Amino acid sequence: MAKSDKNVAIAELTDKFRDSSAAVLTEYRGLSVAQLTELRNSIREHATYSVVKNTLTKRAAEAAGVTAFDGQLEGPSAIVFVTGDPVETAKGLRDFAKDNPNLVIKSGVLDGNPLSAEEITKLASLESRETLLAKLAGAMNASLSQAVYLFAAPLSQTARVVDALRVKVEAEGPATTAEAPAAAEEAPAADEAATTDVAEGGDDS
Repeated sequence: MAKSDKNVAIAELTDKFRDSSAAVLTEYRGLSVAQLTELRNSIREHATYSVVKNTLTKRAAEAAGVTAFDGQLEGPSAIVFVTGDPVETAKGLRDFAKDNPNLVIKSGVLDGNPLSAEEITKLASLESRETLLAKLAGAMNASLSQAVYLFAAPLSQTARVVDALRVKVEAEGPATTAEAPAAAEEAPAADEAATTDVAEGGDDS
């Protein structure tokens, strides 16, 4: 490969490292072209699978600041560059490797953090981003429903109390109003009795 072609290849790989949220280094020794095509198709929605040259990849990884593959770029190498969901990509690799054990997952990098082969397997056991978001949305809706209930309950109780008070006032209002004149009428009678008592007492004197 001419030097200019190598520089172009390194630049392209460097851009792939920088544009990917995750990358997984694999060894594909023993896999047929048909199997590699099957693998590419299985992860196409979230990632690309690129057969790479080790020396060029080392330089590209260094340029992109990726150290997860140091000392592991040996043998027939291919890198999964993830631009979609890393969990779904890891699931695709895991499922393919079950049926095609010649695919060897060596290591990976996720958001700049190195991952071992075991950690990539654990990543595959997680729920997808969409599933987690759906569950989060469901939890938020449930919380909002509970919040609405908690806020609405005191208001409805207050409304019932106010309504009951209004009914009571309306029911007792006329009776209270009717009692007022009666009380007023009783007052003069009491005054008259007192006047009579005073008068009679004056006569005794």
